[in-house]
Amino acid sequence: MATPRPRIRAVPFRPLLLFLLVPLIYSVSRLHPWAPEKGVCLPPPAAPKRPDRLVLGPAAGQDRPDRLQCQGLKALNNIGISTEGNSSGEHISFVTVFATYSSVPDGDGKVPSDSVTVGNHSYSKFERSMAILNTFTRFIKVSMPRSNVIILTDPDSKFSVNQGSATLLPIEGNYSRGNLMLQRIKSYIAFLEQKLVELDRMEGLNHFVLTDSDIAVVDDLGDIFKKYPHCHLALTFRNNKGQPLNSGFVAIRGTRDGITKAVEFFKQVLEAYILKYTKASRMLGDQLALAWVVKSHLPSAFRKFSRHETFTGEVNGASVLFLPCAVYNWTPPEGAGQFHGMPLDVKVVHFKGSRKRLMLEAWNFYNSTYKLSDMLCLILRSGRTKYDF
Repeated sequence: MATPRPRIRAVPFRPLLLFLLVPLIYSVSRLHPWAPEKGVCLPPPAAPKRPDRLVLGPAAGQDRPDRLQCQGLKALNNIGISTEGNSSGEHISFVTVFATYSSVPDGDGKVPSDSVTVGNHSYSKFERSMAILNTFTRFIKVSMPRSNVIILTDPDSKFSVNQGSATLLPIEGNYSRGNLMLQRIKSYIAFLEQKLVELDRMEGLNHFVLTDSDIAVVDDLGDIFKKYPHCHLALTFRNNKGQPLNSGFVAIRGTRDGITKAVEFFKQVLEAYILKYTKASRMLGDQLALAWVVKSHLPSAFRKFSRHETFTGEVNGASVLFLPCAVYNWTPPEGAGQFHGMPLDVKVVHFKGSRKRLMLEAWNFYNSTYKLSDMLCLILRSGRTKYDF
């Protein structure tokens, strides 16, 4: 009798096949992500919401003895404001270009829909701009009380400032948003040419610092002119290949030679802007033109920008002083990056871009404590974040 053959049980094929195909389907889906059918419109992904209050993070540079050391919001180093007794004695006028794009603030007593709140104050778009301008002036009056502020603006602008803190100087031009950086160069030239005409009638020597209005001067800047008496103008540099020079701070010696050289320099920058950079982003054109002019006459300067040390050079007959941004144009985001914290000798803090809320918060903090060093700790610990403002 034949032995019966054992029956071989069939293994279900479909689940096994599916198991083997899943990794293949997954890998192909990664190569070919799903897309909506043609004609189907999907809303763009929502941008991450920026915080509407300060976010405190770690303070950069805490392992370096030449940087501001903070314990919470308490400074362990003492950075003091210059007083009449230890100031340089140089007289300096700060000059900024300012234009408004919503000339009349809301007057119906209602809080506008675009308002933001800083401390106990709510600001409309117009009021935000004015708050930044007023804070810019206040910091100067604290750090350099003998200085004055001159605001170059469109004659059609409808705003006013406290005459005890600043002076408005209308200059004709196109101050529209897209043209503002180009107009700023033209306004600087017109202002400096006017000063040349007035020079013989002026008493004493008056220097000029041309700046953005979103800066806080936290120490006396007179040493720029006192220590380097042969320089006609000063620029600030950083180790940034794309934008090595920041146009938000330019110092000019108030002599006839200094102002004349500065006018010639700005005319070159203006020509380069018009010929080469009019299609650049509206906030970049002047900085690209500035770097092009310097590189055309002094290419060796660009090899020194990584050293963060002051140096001088000649640019088309003008003696130019190059100052490190780490001291004379320190910015909160770069403080956590390439500057590795805040140097103990910092003189100017620049709240560019989305850090303007931090400028108002910093002033409120200083105004309640009168401790500049502690205020700088607040800036150092809050500057990494982009804010809603």
